[in-house]
Amino acid sequence: MKRRTAHWVGAERREGSGGSAEGIAQEATGESDPAAPGRCWERRLRRKELAAVADVRSGLRELLARWGGPGRADTAELLVSELVTNALMHTDGAAVVTARLVGGPEAPEKGRLRVEVRDFLSRHPTLRPPPAGSPHDNGAGPAGPEVTATSGRGLLLVHALADGWGVRAHGVGKAVWFELDAQEP
Repeated sequence: MKRRTAHWVGAERREGSGGSAEGIAQEATGESDPAAPGRCWERRLRRKELAAVADVRSGLRELLARWGGPGRADTAELLVSELVTNALMHTDGAAVVTARLVGGPEAPEKGRLRVEVRDFLSRHPTLRPPPAGSPHDNGAGPAGPEVTATSGRGLLLVHALADGWGVRAHGVGKAVWFELDAQEP
């Protein structure tokens, strides 16, 4: 029997059969203490463990089961998929995904979700401009091979859909993060 690779921070260890690697599942609601940081979910990913992207989405979906307005959890899943895929494809190491609901007892209705994907490469990602000829390009140039490229749009999605996002140095490496409010602004 395998243990889940994600864990809810702050409570007892529980066994499960989900996930492709070993780990722990734990839960902390933080609802009894208004100053508590809220619910938190974390998943450690091994080097190039691309199959785990689906597990990350599933864990986030579980955390956000009763959170946010229509489509907000779906947006969070899309954005975390992009950041995790970037971390695993463009670095040579592992990654750690942390998702936290903040806002105390009102977090499901009015709180904010913060997701961080930490990796162990200090080079910061760059936000590429929209490809020439794409609907988001303001120029009148013809469509080039960038329009049909199958990658390179992850941070553009994060930039367009998140309520806030950024990159910060984190020990040996960096954390790319985004935030979403429970309700659309």
